[in-house]
Amino acid sequence: MLRMFGPSFALTGVAFAAALALGGPRVLLLVFVLSILEISLSFDNAVVNAKVLQRMKPLWQTLFLTVGILIAVFGMRLVLPIVIVVITAGLGPIEAFDLAVNDPEAYQHNMEAAKEAIYAFGGMFLLMIFLDFVIDEERDVHWLRPLEVPLAKVGKLNQVSVLIALLALYGASQLAAEDKVGTVMVSGVFGLIVYLAVSGLDSLLSDEVEHMDDDEETRPKVGPDGKVTQAAATGGFAAFLYLEMLDASFSLDGVIGAFAISNEILVIALGLGIGAFWVRSMTIYLVRKGTLAEYIYLEHGAHWAIGALATIMLLGMKYHISEYITGIGGVVFIGLAVASSVVAKRRRSAAEPEPEPEPVGR
Repeated sequence: MLRMFGPSFALTGVAFAAALALGGPRVLLLVFVLSILEISLSFDNAVVNAKVLQRMKPLWQTLFLTVGILIAVFGMRLVLPIVIVVITAGLGPIEAFDLAVNDPEAYQHNMEAAKEAIYAFGGMFLLMIFLDFVIDEERDVHWLRPLEVPLAKVGKLNQVSVLIALLALYGASQLAAEDKVGTVMVSGVFGLIVYLAVSGLDSLLSDEVEHMDDDEETRPKVGPDGKVTQAAATGGFAAFLYLEMLDASFSLDGVIGAFAISNEILVIALGLGIGAFWVRSMTIYLVRKGTLAEYIYLEHGAHWAIGALATIMLLGMKYHISEYITGIGGVVFIGLAVASSVVAKRRRSAAEPEPEPEPVGR
C-alpha cells in the first residue's frame, strides 16, 4: 500500500509546503480544495485507466505511470491551458504565460472565452467513451439493466454511437450563443474525429498483438536482437496515446472548474497536480489488486459517471453546473457500483453449493 500511495503522499507534502511559501494559509486552503475537486472529478478516470492499463505490457505500464504522470501534471494542467489561450487569444506562448502569472483576471477571461470550444471537444470525446461502452451488444454483464440492455440492442446498428453523439453535439450548439455555434460544431467534430482515430488505432493494434499471442509461430514478442517486435511496441503506444487523450479530456473540465476557486495559474497547477498524482496511485491500486475483477460493476459506474460528465460539459454551453455537483455525482456513481458489486458477490457466494465433506476414514 505504501509503495502505491507513498509517492502521492510525498508529493502532497511538497505541494502543500510550496503553497504555504507561495501565499500562506490562504493558498494552502485553495490548493487543498482544488486537489479534492480533481480527485473527485477523476476517480472514474482511474477506473478506465486501470481497465486499459491491465492489458498493456509492463514496459508501457511503467511509461504511463512515470512519463505519463509528467505529461498529466505539467502538460495537461499547466501547459495545455496556456496553449488554449495562445490559440484562442492569438497571443505568443511567452505572452500567454506572462498573462497567466501577472494578470490572472485577464488570463481567466481568455480561458472562459474559450469555454465553448473546450467543452465541445472534451464533451464529445467523453461522450463517445460512454456510448461505445453502453452500446455494446457483446457485453455480458449489465448493471443498470433497464437502461443498459436496451442500449446494447441498439448497438447492433452500425456507427449508432457516432450518430447519437452528433445529435447531442447539434443540441449543445443550439444552447450556445449565436456567434459560438460554429465554434461548438467544429470543436465537437474535432473531438469526435480524435476519439475515432485514437480508439480505432488502439483497437486495431491491440487485436494484432492479441492475435500474435494466439499464434505459436508469431508468439515471441522479442526478436533475435533482443528488441520488442514492432507490432507489440506500436500497440502499446496506441494504448498509451488513448490514455493520455482520455486524461486530457478529463483535465479540460477540471481546469475550467478550477477558475471558480482561484484564477492563479500556479495555485491551480499545484492543486490539480496533486489530484493527478492521486489518480495515478488509484490506477496502480486497481491494477495490482485486481479490483475490477472483484467489483464487477465498478467499470459500469465509471462509464456512467463519464456519461454524466460529458452531458454536463455539453450543457455548459448555456448552464453553469457547479463543479462540486459534478464531482459528487461521479463519486455517487462509483459508490453505487461498488455497493452493487458487493451485493452481487454475496448472492453468488450464497448460490454456490457447499462442497461435500470428505469421507472420514476408519
